[in-house]
Amino acid sequence: MPTKTDFKAWRVEEKDGRYVGSEQTLNTSDLPDGEILIRVSHSSLNYKDALSASGNKGVTRTFPHTPGIDAAGEVVESSSPDISAGSKVIVTGYDLGMNTDGGFGEYIRVPAGWCVPMPAGWDARKAMIYGTAGLTAGLCVQKLLTMGANPSQGPVAVSGASGAVGSVTVELLAKLGFEVVAISGKSDHADDLKALGATEVVGRDTLAEEKKPLVKPAFGNAVDTVGGTPLAELLKQIKPGGSVSCCGLVAGPQLQTTVLPFILRGVNLLGVDSVEISLTEKQSVWDKFSGEWACPKTEASAKDIGRSGLEPALQAFLKGASAGKIVLDHSL
Repeated sequence: MPTKTDFKAWRVEEKDGRYVGSEQTLNTSDLPDGEILIRVSHSSLNYKDALSASGNKGVTRTFPHTPGIDAAGEVVESSSPDISAGSKVIVTGYDLGMNTDGGFGEYIRVPAGWCVPMPAGWDARKAMIYGTAGLTAGLCVQKLLTMGANPSQGPVAVSGASGAVGSVTVELLAKLGFEVVAISGKSDHADDLKALGATEVVGRDTLAEEKKPLVKPAFGNAVDTVGGTPLAELLKQIKPGGSVSCCGLVAGPQLQTTVLPFILRGVNLLGVDSVEISLTEKQSVWDKFSGEWACPKTEASAKDIGRSGLEPALQAFLKGASAGKIVLDHSL
């Protein structure tokens, strides 16, 4: 018989046209079908969680709903021959926290094909310091490296550098020997970004709209976490043969540009998806972060909150005021 256990979850409901989150008591019998029941000890906060909690139907179609696109913890029950009870696992992406109850609850039930074994030497909190944001940062950097990016090409720009993805990207690129130019609208975070390894920190006006289709090349490569006009402007500033990894849309999903950066300078625009990629790709990045790609400064600066801290933290994402990595600890 499946275990029936009461647990706490931060649940979002629609009330009088507004979407309101609160701590509620649920039972594991309320969870969706799946081969793996996981007791979640930690989750990680992401922009997509904030969208879900705000009622964005492009992320979550039906409510009440438990957000949390990241989760890490211990397998309680398993009907899969590949994953045993007692195993420590990471779940990120796929439909978790979107239309499947996510990591803001103390339990989740998911398909076995969503679970990645915890890397050796890691625990759930360490995994969630990185979470989807860290995974995305790693995938962005890996794509640049696959395209031949190297420090000799010149500085690498990171837009949205103060955010969860950007901050990990800054530290990782600096660790790999790149000169990093951090682009951020949060001038009060300049010292933090330099502590992560940024050589230079500039304001978002560096990527203000410029009517010219091309401008003087300034960066060998770039990671763009915001989309919209900043991405269009970055493409105009990449040196011949350079690449831009693109993974976000907080500045908008539209991309108004010309073909000139691509056909006159051979610039590469690299799309990065962290949701539907294979477990093998995820495992590869997790293993690197637990080894040679470890970002100790990011790990040391991560902030822990309990479920009672979710509302203001998610609002900060929507206001563009969030910075660094935030970990949800269900024991707090």
